[in-house]
Amino acid sequence: MVTVKDVVSALSQCNDPELGTDIVSIGLIQGINIDNVGNVKVKLTMTSPMCPVTSIIMADAQLRLQAIPGVKNVELDLSWDPLWDPEMMSDEIKYRT
Repeated sequence: MVTVKDVVSALSQCNDPELGTDIVSIGLIQGINIDNVGNVKVKLTMTSPMCPVTSIIMADAQLRLQAIPGVKNVELDLSWDPLWDPEMMSDEIKYRT
């Protein structure tokens, strides 16, 4: 059975190449849904609708999620509601010096 922890762990390995930080810590993940047969749906956003690395991040996330044992299908839902805000970042990232 695929768990939310499995999904978060996989997405934590997916980095934004511009920021050099994983997409979970940046706060790009807005929701995770896993059904009882292993279909995974992730709602995510980017730091900007004009983000030049959106396709890279989406492809990386797709591959990492498909590699989780038990995952049947992956759906990534790119959303702009709510728009990303720096407050969505983890405290560790926000206060990194």
